[in-house]
Amino acid sequence: MRKWWPLVTVCLGTFMLLIDVTIVNVALPQMATDLSTSFSSLQWVVDGYALALGVLLLGAGALSDTHGHRRFYVGGLIVFALASLACGLAANPALLVTARVVQGAGAAAMFTTTFALLNSSYQGRDRGVAYGVWGGVSGAATAVGPILGGLLTEAFSWRWIFLVNLPICVAAVIMCFTTLRRDGARLPGRFDLWGTATFTLAAGTLTFAVIRANDEGWSSIKTWGLLAVSAVSLAAFGLIEWRSADPMFDLRLLRNRSFTGILTAGLLVNFAAFAAFTYTSIWLQSVTGLSPLRAGLVGLPMSVAAMLASGFAGARLHGKSPRLIITGGMVLIGAGSLLLALLVGPASEWPALLPGYAVIGLGVGLVMPALASSAMAAVPHQRGGMAAGALSTARQLGFAIGIAVLGTVFASRAADHLGSSSAAHALAAGQAGRLAGSVPSSAIHGAAAAGLDAGFVISGVIGLICALAVFVLVRPVSAPEPSVREAVGV
Repeated sequence: MRKWWPLVTVCLGTFMLLIDVTIVNVALPQMATDLSTSFSSLQWVVDGYALALGVLLLGAGALSDTHGHRRFYVGGLIVFALASLACGLAANPALLVTARVVQGAGAAAMFTTTFALLNSSYQGRDRGVAYGVWGGVSGAATAVGPILGGLLTEAFSWRWIFLVNLPICVAAVIMCFTTLRRDGARLPGRFDLWGTATFTLAAGTLTFAVIRANDEGWSSIKTWGLLAVSAVSLAAFGLIEWRSADPMFDLRLLRNRSFTGILTAGLLVNFAAFAAFTYTSIWLQSVTGLSPLRAGLVGLPMSVAAMLASGFAGARLHGKSPRLIITGGMVLIGAGSLLLALLVGPASEWPALLPGYAVIGLGVGLVMPALASSAMAAVPHQRGGMAAGALSTARQLGFAIGIAVLGTVFASRAADHLGSSSAAHALAAGQAGRLAGSVPSSAIHGAAAAGLDAGFVISGVIGLICALAVFVLVRPVSAPEPSVREAVGV
């Protein structure tokens, strides 16, 4: 049993950092009430974490290679713990969002060292078992997040979804020093500071522009100014990486059509499959009146369907072209989102979500394992770590951008129905109760349904576009053999 303690140590950190992507969703209405947050602040509570985790993964990987993987993992745990404490004690939205960004930075430091720590701890068959367990824990974090968030929020308060991380972090740090191998001497290497800075600026200003468009409008000079900064920063990142002798991301990988298609799928799958759940959780609690726990349980059919589809794909679709598997999965995700748009109306309750959730779950179960293995097979072996980091980065960025875009759409459609931007923002921020005295209940339900339906339609279209892109770009080859790099978390 002793040999598996390094795996337990790594899985503790992985479970925490992945569960914090989704655990906040069911707590958003209570946060909004306690902190009197604006709609933009509520979006940043989710996006700040996902964005920091996404944009810092590649740079953190390079730093961990030179400074030591155990050192970096421990440092990430400490940063994550302190930021979690700050989240739990936050007295206003600005402090909460700032702490979430720092928490995301700590999560990036932990996540980027996962493969290296498992590789150094296990060999041969044991390594395969370790990666299988780690992959299962990663998948479980996605399913458990909303349920655990609902339990903690309902039994105590939303602050405990962050404070519960503290004892786990303390235990994980102690286990790092007692179970993981010591790092050797620091290796020489150059950190791609300018590449990291320009990529972070590009992703951050793009997300900020979309969120700010809720208040400023798409015709605003400020909105277009932010978009211009994002475009210039992205161009600068490309130029820096092209000219760098040791790039954070080798742009030559994009010459491979299959890898480009897989990276596109990674960027769009979280947008199409998961971004709308932030707003369905708000709708379930603040409009239909569900408790945080029941709202979390509504998503369980999707998780079950994903696990069943993943098991079926592993048993029956081995050796099939990943092009067809990913394309079929994205078609299901798109179809599930469009089904939600058809079923959710002003008079709907939580059962209206279940059929669409189940179809989306089937698609997710097909796409996620195939994405990971295909990304590794599409690039040279020595670029496998870079490919894994790029795929994880794309998925987190797609999630962050999706939340921003769908939030703008939700608020815009709700404003059209309510005739008031401030009322629409209050509804989107989970504060429907504040509108009860001044806005008819039928109008609130109609506005919420309109906002959700518009988001589902966009998610569905994104899913179908992604399916077409994968079918066109990814070459029709046999599925790659399983690899220890296949497990890439949410």
